[in-house]
Amino acid sequence: MIATRPAARDDLDSLVPLVDAYRRFYDQATNFDGTRDFMRSRLANGDAEILLASDNAAGDARAVGFAQLFPLPSTADLAPRWILNDLFVKPEARRRGVGTTLLEAAHEHAASRGVPKLMLRTQVGNVAAKSRYEALGWQRDDAFDTYVLTVRP
Repeated sequence: MIATRPAARDDLDSLVPLVDAYRRFYDQATNFDGTRDFMRSRLANGDAEILLASDNAAGDARAVGFAQLFPLPSTADLAPRWILNDLFVKPEARRRGVGTTLLEAAHEHAASRGVPKLMLRTQVGNVAAKSRYEALGWQRDDAFDTYVLTVRP
């Protein structure tokens, strides 16, 4: 059975390998020290909502995935939005509902905090993820394009 819960400072050792693997998925070099510092700051500053998924089969509570949400005020909505910025499931735990469980937990967590809207971005070619998002009620935004400007290489 897959269980999710908000991550705490004690979860740092479980989070770091997951977050580093997520970064490698996006063609970033392994950087355990940088990842540890980044995640330690998120947990200490409380500037992100981090959900941790564990596989509780046979009493084993190994972390198998995470989702990280960042708050963003929306002037248009006059309310906060959360950006589901990061979602990762270990390759060996995929196709077992972990991603779906994390997406549902993010929805429930946002609702419990009074957040009216979640947003996310995914790679254009990530067909499997897009299919899952749409099956869970996420709607593709055709009204806005995303632009990126690199400020610092």
